[in-house]
Amino acid sequence: MRIIDTVYIDGAFVAPHGKELFDLFNPATGTVIGRVRLGDVEDTQRAIAAARRAFPAMSRTSKAERIAMLKRLHEAVMARLDAITQATIEEYGAPVARASWGAKYAAQSFLDAASTLKDISLLRRIGAAEVVMEPVGVVGLITPWNANAGFICNKLATAIAAGCTAVIKPSEMSAIQTQVVCEALHAAGLPPGVFNIVNGRGDIVGAELSAHPDIAKISFTGSTAVGKAIMRAGAETMKRVTLELGGKSPTLVLEDADLAIAVPLAIAAGFVNSGQACLAGTRILVPQTRLQEVEALARKAVDATRAGDPRDPATAIGPMVSQRQWERVQRYIRIGLEEGARLLIGGEGKPEGLEAGYFVKPTVFSGVHNGMTIAREEIFGPVLSIITYRDEEEAVAIANDTVYGLQACVISADVARARAVASRLNAGRVLINGLHHEPLAPFGGFKQSGIGREHGAFGLEGYLEPKTVLGALVAA
Repeated sequence: MRIIDTVYIDGAFVAPHGKELFDLFNPATGTVIGRVRLGDVEDTQRAIAAARRAFPAMSRTSKAERIAMLKRLHEAVMARLDAITQATIEEYGAPVARASWGAKYAAQSFLDAASTLKDISLLRRIGAAEVVMEPVGVVGLITPWNANAGFICNKLATAIAAGCTAVIKPSEMSAIQTQVVCEALHAAGLPPGVFNIVNGRGDIVGAELSAHPDIAKISFTGSTAVGKAIMRAGAETMKRVTLELGGKSPTLVLEDADLAIAVPLAIAAGFVNSGQACLAGTRILVPQTRLQEVEALARKAVDATRAGDPRDPATAIGPMVSQRQWERVQRYIRIGLEEGARLLIGGEGKPEGLEAGYFVKPTVFSGVHNGMTIAREEIFGPVLSIITYRDEEEAVAIANDTVYGLQACVISADVARARAVASRLNAGRVLINGLHHEPLAPFGGFKQSGIGREHGAFGLEGYLEPKTVLGALVAA
């Protein structure tokens, strides 16, 4: 059993003041595999103080110095790729392919941030003014459990590129992964206090970060409800916020699409990261006239999607992260049935032979209308809804009829037509004919899917404040 009894403050692993112990589980077996001692308000305040002490020197570093730091962080995480992958499989239940991709993505985050910093102008002339982009200050980085290493590294990379110092609060359910990542980051040899990591509960450590006057900015990824609470708490000290929140993303299969390609793609978009993804395409919008074809292909695609042991390379869907998350998904499946949705495949309970862990049957409902609970609320599991539309106008209307706006996907045989539909969708990112990714492009949501953007220049500017200086320029 892994015992984690330190937090990382001021460049050192130290015993926390907090005394609460939290069990860590292997979700594929449901067994306890570790225990973490959680930090408390005092630990959070110590971490903030360390970051505040480190900020003046960090804020004065040059681009070259920050890029060198980012490259050292990249190398340090690359050296621990296998350990991060194994911890992600064991503690989160991510299928091995996903876990391996996530570890590499975490390492790459530092090189992406270095590239962005190299190309961005931190000193700009606008008319008679000189505009200096300065680091915002000490930042609080609050990360979720569904891609732990990636979120820690991506947020920290952006903070470092901006010249900020940071206090990171990862999910307490990801403490083993966090420990491996923290050991890697420590090996990069950054100055003490530049980054600090405190395991702890959101209502304790996260709440202190959100309210503390020495935290200038919060970057949070997680639920919309918690994002709103962070905004309320941060308003008192006028914190800057970047919030990447929930989603109920639509996949629009247009009537000219090749369904043999479109339907498996739509299923894959919905089941990404075992369905535990804010950007998962959980609403599949299809032409009413082609519903029978879609349903037959959807059954076939789900039958070919293996749920099971995350260490098996053939596995596409791993377990839910916890018993609580498993119960949440089961409740939504029951609600779907109670509200009259037609179960196409899957349903309540665990897949045969997978009774020990927190496994969910990959589930697809048909006969769903957009007013049903399963079409409106984020389930965060492998549960998809097929919704029909009569024409393109109705398809766009249904897609936009949601409080969320994180991601959407359009599938069509005509790329120009797909682009035209994409231009009408209220989403921060729209994919056309594939599950594409560009780490330097902005990522974030419209409406209640968040505020601000992460990645690339847009993400970096969220950690910078523009200072206008007048009277310093010499006339040409």
